[in-house]
Amino acid sequence: MMDTLAIGDAKLGSRLILGTGGATSLDALERAITASGTELVTVALRRFGHHTHGLLGLLERLGVGVLPNTAGCYTAADACWTARMAREAFATDWIKLEVIGDERTLLPDGVELLRATEELVADGFTVLPYTSDDPILARRLADAGAAAVMPAGSPIGSGLGVGNPHHIALIREMVSCPVILDAGIGTASDAAIAMELGCDAVLVASAVTRAIEPELMAGAMRHAVIAGRLARLAGRIPRRFHAHASTSESGRAVWETAASHAPAAAVSQVAIGDHD
Repeated sequence: MMDTLAIGDAKLGSRLILGTGGATSLDALERAITASGTELVTVALRRFGHHTHGLLGLLERLGVGVLPNTAGCYTAADACWTARMAREAFATDWIKLEVIGDERTLLPDGVELLRATEELVADGFTVLPYTSDDPILARRLADAGAAAVMPAGSPIGSGLGVGNPHHIALIREMVSCPVILDAGIGTASDAAIAMELGCDAVLVASAVTRAIEPELMAGAMRHAVIAGRLARLAGRIPRRFHAHASTSESGRAVWETAASHAPAAAVSQVAIGDHD
């Protein structure tokens, strides 16, 4: 079944995006990318250097697209400047926009994020903002022209999974652009849950790069995203407070006792005799 993900002017066959942060080596990253089946990988401009040239060569060889991000930016001005630098460095107008509001939680600053989104969209960027699980902010970002919104399931690197499933489902209901769960994924079941809630894709980084076996976890994430997507398309059954038998009453076998075949008079006599 062909089930492509459309973002901006691109169509992706995989709904799993992989982050490179925390990868121990290019070899380990290559094996994880291959196992994940991803077609899009995030790269931070602040880590751009001689090591990044090796990474870009690897991604080019694997045929994987690059999604630069503005990790480490705390103001709209810094994020916009970083995005423009990334456009020059990576030759792409795609940007994963991050504007952090707090160093301890790494949660986004909604005011600065919206301001940066508006400016970069006006400048021709395909903007994918990392946001909180606030449905109203997500809608404002989509209205500002974001190509996709990327709500956090839980804080970056926490591995806590989807902390507020209801809000993620609300975001999916309230915006028309793709919804990509970003941050908080700890294991494959978290990714499946995100997809079941209606997310169009999932971005994972720490869950893979910091796993005991990154390659195995990357493969698990690949299958989890597919399973969650199929479950969403199939449609879950309604939740019920009481049991609901899966087997119909129709055609059910009826077991009869010997007494049920006895004449009515005989049954009456037996009943009377029982009282003597």
